[in-house]
Amino acid sequence: MKKTTIDDVAAKAGVSKGTVSAVINEKNTVAAMTRNAVLKAMNELHYQPRGNARMSKKSTAEYSIGLLIREIENPFYTGIALGVMEFANSKGYLVTIASSEGSHDLEEKLSQHFTRKNVKGAIIAPVLDGTAEIHHLFGLKTTNFPFVLLERIKGIQANVVSIDNIKSMKTAMKYLFDHGHSKIVHFAGPKHAAHAFERIDGFNRAFSESRHVYRSDMIVMTGAHYDQGFQKCLEYFDGRNPENYPTAIVCYNDLVALGVMAALAQLEIGVPDQISVIGNDNIPFVRNGPIPLTTIEAPMHELGVRAAEILIRNIESPKQLPFENVLLEAQLIVRKSTRTL
Repeated sequence: MKKTTIDDVAAKAGVSKGTVSAVINEKNTVAAMTRNAVLKAMNELHYQPRGNARMSKKSTAEYSIGLLIREIENPFYTGIALGVMEFANSKGYLVTIASSEGSHDLEEKLSQHFTRKNVKGAIIAPVLDGTAEIHHLFGLKTTNFPFVLLERIKGIQANVVSIDNIKSMKTAMKYLFDHGHSKIVHFAGPKHAAHAFERIDGFNRAFSESRHVYRSDMIVMTGAHYDQGFQKCLEYFDGRNPENYPTAIVCYNDLVALGVMAALAQLEIGVPDQISVIGNDNIPFVRNGPIPLTTIEAPMHELGVRAAEILIRNIESPKQLPFENVLLEAQLIVRKSTRTL
């Protein structure tokens, strides 16, 4: 299979090699119509710019892949990173890690930075921001920059490795229903995360498939960090009559759950005697605390390994491969933060 060159792109677009180079390097000297023609030609010819050219296995040690996460302090991404590094290093790749910290603009800048450096592809935990994330990722697709998403985004075809958040949330809810709980509140994740809405969906479906009554005020938009869980919990219980307390709180992740338990302790509300708490992810330090946390264990390491495997397979393939959508299952780990009513 003949490798597409910059000359092929220039000929197809009807421009000079210098113009193609200017488009690749994102210079503002090219008219919009000409730029679109060049990008179209690159896409149709599956052209890979030299800085991101597919490489032979003999030279993989010289290159790296990128991992673009959403929250640097979240141990969930640490687990993923370890899986990515384990597989990538076994194939001779280094891993460059960056964090968008929930900022779509920063995510876009970092991913563009990856494409300009000797980074062959990226694994991305995308930030949701209206339709902006679709345009941004289409830009990566246009230049044939290989990437794998850690969350599915409607409207874009891409390689995805994710967790079945709907099923795992329904499993946690069934556990609570089976143990006598019906007054349950979900401290939901940030609006820029698809996982947050998938878990809300699982929460809603669990109620719709049960005999229990769902109310919209059972969803409390919170965030992804310890401080957000702590503060939102204080706000939620401020002035609330104990008769209206929920009997259980299911949290977006373990960091939020730890913040919630700290706030409940400050309010002198017992866990699990008065309120049961469930987290999500099973990060290491929730296992042996004063109250070991019941949580949904996410296969973080496997998530990283599978994403790296798919990405490197696409980097090293001489032709475009079919998209893969891998959905991993999580399991509920029951500890002392929950009880039977």
